[in-house]
Amino acid sequence: MRIYTKGGDKGRTGIHGGERVEKDDIRIEANGTLDEVNAQIGIVRALLPPEHEWQDVLGKIQRELMVVMSHVATPSAIRDKNPNSLSDDLVSFCEQQIDALTGQMQDNGFFILPGGTLISAHLQLARTVTRRAERRLWTLYRKDPLPEEIMQFVNRLSDLLFTMARYEMFRQDHAEERWNSFLYKRKR
Repeated sequence: MRIYTKGGDKGRTGIHGGERVEKDDIRIEANGTLDEVNAQIGIVRALLPPEHEWQDVLGKIQRELMVVMSHVATPSAIRDKNPNSLSDDLVSFCEQQIDALTGQMQDNGFFILPGGTLISAHLQLARTVTRRAERRLWTLYRKDPLPEEIMQFVNRLSDLLFTMARYEMFRQDHAEERWNSFLYKRKR
């Protein structure tokens, strides 16, 4: 089987259901950004030892992202025909991971500069791409609504990636580089 079809040479691509759309259609833009997130997570996994506890967590997220992308690629009118099922625990899985990691660290009342260790820096980059994906998904949502759990999952995923980046710094005993305090979070 050839990898190239020449079908996209004129700026259009196919989506689930057979419809062809422009390559810069918001559905394609949103999915392309989710694909970037998945690739960034793949880089993090490649940097981690095979036996690292996050391999299973990040592998699950990568597989879930593929299912999410299949639903994003499917117009809502035919989404019930998509053979890929969204997991019931997309959001709670991320929240459980966040809570477990956060419980081991001090509360951080500061904005921090991304970086530190190579793994932390890549997790921060994955977080920023996830935030961009979330913005693109909301644009699509206003045009053709997506399942709420997708919207919530992507939001929680960015929080999880941020928490993992912080935890990596904590685990390596590497000080976070603080920028400014969360003035809006202070109690009055």
